[in-house]
Amino acid sequence: MAFAHDHHALEALQERNYRAFAGAFVCSSTGLQMMSAALLYELYERTGDVMMLGWAGVARALPVVLLALPAGAMIDSLPRHRVLTATMAGLGVAGGLLALASGMGLPPWVMLCIIFLAGLVRTFNGPSRASLLPDIVTPRAFANAVTWNTAAFQVSAIGGPLAAMYAITLLNPGREAALRAGEELAAPVCWPVYAATCVLCLLGAVQSLAIRPWRMQPRKAIDLASLRVGMGAGVAHMTRERVVLGAITLDLFAVLFAGVTGLLPVFVRDILQEGPEALGWLRAAPFVGALLMAGVLAMHPIRRRAGMWLLLSVAAFGVFTIVFGLSTSFWLSLGALLLAGAVDAVSVVVRHVIVPSRTPPELRGRVSSVNSVFIECSNELGSMQSAVVASWFGPVVSAVSGGVGALVVVGAIAVVFPMLRKLDSMQGQGTE
Repeated sequence: MAFAHDHHALEALQERNYRAFAGAFVCSSTGLQMMSAALLYELYERTGDVMMLGWAGVARALPVVLLALPAGAMIDSLPRHRVLTATMAGLGVAGGLLALASGMGLPPWVMLCIIFLAGLVRTFNGPSRASLLPDIVTPRAFANAVTWNTAAFQVSAIGGPLAAMYAITLLNPGREAALRAGEELAAPVCWPVYAATCVLCLLGAVQSLAIRPWRMQPRKAIDLASLRVGMGAGVAHMTRERVVLGAITLDLFAVLFAGVTGLLPVFVRDILQEGPEALGWLRAAPFVGALLMAGVLAMHPIRRRAGMWLLLSVAAFGVFTIVFGLSTSFWLSLGALLLAGAVDAVSVVVRHVIVPSRTPPELRGRVSSVNSVFIECSNELGSMQSAVVASWFGPVVSAVSGGVGALVVVGAIAVVFPMLRKLDSMQGQGTE
C-alpha cells in the first residue's frame, strides 16, 4: 500500500470554516444516529415483525430516490450553506414530531410517515453538505477534510446508538428480564431519545451559521425548464465519468446485498439473545472500526493504486458480513462488524475523494444528489431486501447470502469498469 508520509494530519482542522462545518455535522449526525437506532428498536419491540424494519428503510429512502435529481439542481442554484442550515433545522423538527408520536403511543405507521417527511428533508441535506465541502476548505486541505469528515461521522455513529440504547435501558428498567420470562409488556419508552435528536439537530443548524464559503456558486433562477436541464446535466456527467459511475455502482450493489444494519434488532433479540445495550454496541462496532481506519488514513493517506484498494476493501466487507451472519457469539459478531467497518472506511474515503474531484464545481450538487440516490438505495432499500429474505429464509441466510452477493459484485465491477480497477491516484481529473 503506497502511503504519503509528508502529510499534515490536522491540516483541515486548522481552518475555521471546516471546524464550524464539522461541529455542526457531528451534532446533527449524532442526533440522527440516536433516532435511527431507537426507531428500529421501538418498531421491532412493538410489532415483532421483521418486515417493519424493511418498511422503515423504504420510508427513509423513497423521498431521496424520487426527488434527489430535482433537489440537486435546486442546490446548485441556491447558497449551499444556507440549504444545509435549513435542512438541519428541519431534521430537528422531525425529531420533535417523533418524540410526540412515541410518547403518545401513536401507531407505527404514524412514525413511518414522520420518517418519510424527514426523508424529504434529507434529500436536500446530504447533497448540500457533500457539495459544500470543496467550497469551504482550501484545495490542499480537501482530501484531509474528507478523511476527517469520515472520522466525524464515525464519532457520531458510535456515540449515537450507544447513547440511545443505554438511555432506553435506563428508561425501561427490568424490561429484558421480563421479556425472557415471557411476560406481556407495553411499548418501550423511547421518546426522550427522539427529543435529544431534536435538540442536537437544532444545535447543528445554529453552528452551521458560522460557515463562510470562500467560493460561492452563481445564483440562478429556478423553474421547471432549468430543473429538467440541470437534472440531465448531472446524469450525463455521471455516465461520461466512468470512474465515478463504477465507484458508486460498486457501493450501491455491495451494500444493497451485504448491509445488515437493518436486521440488527432481530439478531440481538432472537439469535444472540441480548438486550438493548448489545444492540447499541453492535450498531456502533462498524463505526469504531471505521474511526480507527480513518485515523490511519489521516496519517497515511492512500496515494497509489486507489482503485484496487477500493475493490479489495469492498470484498473484505463481504467476507466479514458472512462471518457475522454465521456467528452465534456476541463477541465474534462484534469483531466481525468492527472489521467490516474498518475496511468500509477505506472505500468511503476513496469514493468521497473521487466523486467531487472529478466533478465540475457547478455540477457538484447534482452529482451529489445522484450519488445520494445510490447511497439510499443501497443502505435503506437494502434493509427491505434483507428483511424480505429474512422473512422467507431467516436472518442468517439473509446476512450470509448478502456477503456472498457483495463478493460477486466486486468481481463484476472489476470486469465491467476496468478503468476503476486500474485507477492510481484518487484526485485525477477528466473523463476516463
